Amino acid sequence: MRTKKFLSELEKDCGTKEEEWNTRCKIRAEELLAIGDTIKILNDDDALDLFKKTLPSPSLLQTQTTSGAVKQRVWRILKGSSGDTRVGLIALALRSTSQSVFDKVIGMIDEMVGLLQEEQVSDDQKKQYCEAELDKTEDKKKSLERKVDDLLKAQEEGKETLATLGEEIEALSDGIKALDKQVAEATENRKEENAEYKEDMANNVAAKKILELAKGRLAKFYSPKSAAAASFVSVGQHDVESAAPPPPPETWGAYKKQTEEAGGILGMMQMMITDVEKEITESKTEEKNAQEEYDQLMVDSGEKRRMDSKTLADKESAKADLEKSLQQMAKEEKTTKFEVMTTAETLKDLHLECDWLLSNFEARKEARAGEVDALKKAKAVLSGAA
Repeated sequence: MRTKKFLSELEKDCGTKEEEWNTRCKIRAEELLAIGDTIKILNDDDALDLFKKTLPSPSLLQTQTTSGAVKQRVWRILKGSSGDTRVGLIALALRSTSQSVFDKVIGMIDEMVGLLQEEQVSDDQKKQYCEAELDKTEDKKKSLERKVDDLLKAQEEGKETLATLGEEIEALSDGIKALDKQVAEATENRKEENAEYKEDMANNVAAKKILELAKGRLAKFYSPKSAAAASFVSVGQHDVESAAPPPPPETWGAYKKQTEEAGGILGMMQMMITDVEKEITESKTEEKNAQEEYDQLMVDSGEKRRMDSKTLADKESAKADLEKSLQQMAKEEKTTKFEVMTTAETLKDLHLECDWLLSNFEARKEARAGEVDALKKAKAVLSGAA
């Protein structure tokens, strides 16, 4: 609404100025034509001869008649051809009957020529000022508008980066939580595995002891010598004493030991002991490997958590800095937009002040030069008539 009102007033003012300028140019052209005609009339040989024929004396009367005719004609030309009040005053001065009227008019012409020259200097300075200020203000406005565009673009990019950082921070935070959960589960599993290992190991050791006692007891019956040694070792190892059973009662004759079958049983007992020992060895190896894997997992998990935590802290810091930067850019955008508006107002005022002069400068300069030239020629004519 404000822009439409400004355009309406500007069109109205420009129309009025253009009408005034056209009227001024027309009047000035008529004025220059009148001055030229006046000079031509005054310098015409026929006119001079006519003055001589109509005057009774070639001395004072001729001068008085010629002076009066020149004043009358110059007054009519200047009065009827120019709307400039200053020219009107010069024309009015010609009506005076004073003998020094030409001197006064010549002085007025000199003064008017000086004023016109000063006006031209003022127009030149004004034109230079307007061109410089318009260029500077337009450049400033464009620069501010580019700054606003750059700030908007930077804020859009910053918001996208901020969203990306938010997603990355959330992913890192979730990853750290998941890692902590995995570590806790792995620790719990390791405790359970270790407890199970200890229980199995205790059972295997106990089973081995029982098998060794059973084997020792059989060996003592079937192989007394080796059994005694085995019994000594077994007792020394397990602090268990085994008394030999009494000999069987005699019935149908002496009892015959099944040494071959006993050898097979003792062999089977030894195989069972060996299997238990092997299982104990394998359990120890598995436990050792499992513990080493767990320890390495804890080291790797700790390192990963440390790195992820550092990355998370860096991204959170970058996010905070970016949020602060976006706030500053928003404030700067608001300030810059206000500067753009203020500069636009200044530019509008400059156009109101300068557009008419800039568009009519050459015409005004040419018309003023013609007016000065005509006044100088009129001065020459009046000086000659005087």
